[in-house]
Amino acid sequence: MIKAGIVGGTGYTGVELLRILVLHSEVEVSVVTSRSDAGSRVDATYPNLRGLIDICFSKPEIDELGTCDVVFFATPNGTAMRMTPALLERGVKLIDLSADFRLKDPALWEKWYGEPHLCPDLITEAVYGLPEMNRESVKTARLVANPGCYPTAT
Repeated sequence: MIKAGIVGGTGYTGVELLRILVLHSEVEVSVVTSRSDAGSRVDATYPNLRGLIDICFSKPEIDELGTCDVVFFATPNGTAMRMTPALLERGVKLIDLSADFRLKDPALWEKWYGEPHLCPDLITEAVYGLPEMNRESVKTARLVANPGCYPTAT
């Protein structure tokens, strides 16, 4: 059983990811974060998940997320890079659904997103998670940069 966490569990991407993961027979969702809903039951916010998940939202904290095998970031750009180094140090695998690790050039990232990248050394390590191109690399990666809507919609 893979123990998974979701950072940003109340946005559109996070909710859809949560719905998919709670139905997966090999995944236990053990942490779902939301700063605004911390302490509230997940299934009270999303009644369609009643009987599928029995935890409360929590604030995104390294200690709790560090107990997971894998953590998904369903967050705005600039969030994942702030927590990634500490989680990787704890051996957690990460899948970033934002753009934090999609671009391999820190200067280009800064140009597009208006702030310097906080861990440029990890940009080069991140595997672009398009299985048609990088299937074998994704299998062994500790940091996956999930493709955005444009490359996956065509």
